[in-house]
Amino acid sequence: MFEHTTVLLNEAVDALVTTVDGTYLDGTFGRGGHTRLLLSRLSDKGRVVAIDRDLQAVAAATSGATRVDDPRFSIHHTSFAHMAETLAAQGISKVNGLLLDLGVSSPQIDDPGRGFSFRHDGPLDMRMDTTRGESAADFLARADERLIAEVIKNYGEERFALQVAKALVARRQSGNPIRTTRDLSEVVAGAVKTREPGQNPATRTFQALRIFVNAELEELEQALKAAIDLLLPGGRLVVISFHSLEDRIVKTFIANESKEVYDRRAPFAAPKAMRLKSLGRVKPSDEEVNANPRARSAVMRVAERTEVAA
Repeated sequence: MFEHTTVLLNEAVDALVTTVDGTYLDGTFGRGGHTRLLLSRLSDKGRVVAIDRDLQAVAAATSGATRVDDPRFSIHHTSFAHMAETLAAQGISKVNGLLLDLGVSSPQIDDPGRGFSFRHDGPLDMRMDTTRGESAADFLARADERLIAEVIKNYGEERFALQVAKALVARRQSGNPIRTTRDLSEVVAGAVKTREPGQNPATRTFQALRIFVNAELEELEQALKAAIDLLLPGGRLVVISFHSLEDRIVKTFIANESKEVYDRRAPFAAPKAMRLKSLGRVKPSDEEVNANPRARSAVMRVAERTEVAA
């Protein structure tokens, strides 16, 4: 059993709940920390619909000692990019709150078989949904140097992206392609000439491949757009990010939806009204970071849906 400590647990649920009788969506169930606390805050009329594209997370919610045995709860195996369709299939068109806890969970990181971490040797998979898509190893086996470099630079913000890509392609051409996390870590270590204090040289490359393989940023953008239509007036959007690329998307989206926009081509027309009201951001306390170092980079942003029609 791999343990998972939920980041910003109380802060997220406090920000999310506006009515105890409401319907809430947990778009990233993980191991259910937020969902369990959320259910404890709701009345008998309340409801929580959870989504996760990781089959292990769905299994944890539906079986064994970690099962969520509550008639107010349901979980569905899909991506949060498809939450509107998932809710519609449950007869739900609007929710009072929507939570996205982004990134990878501790059970995913700590399980060598998932291939998310350079700390453990295992197959280089990295897919959150192992039933679809190509693994990181498969991508590296077919992509050219240019594409590999673009992925590592754009999603990992790695300044040695070209050198890493050249080394990965050279390794493949030698007849010994990258198949494991140790393979990848060793090749990257030889290509990255300087490293940040306390950081493994493969950190940025692992992040880049994971984001790319799972289309994380594209799916986040789809989910944020869907949230506008799903939230009831006064409903809350709560998003927890763990790296700058995610947080930048969330910050920009909330900022754009939290201001009136004037069409310069029609100066006398009424502005496009703001559909969200930003309620600010929250960082983990020093106490939480000391207890759970993985919380260090977390940023939670909260916004409230206005009365303006979608």
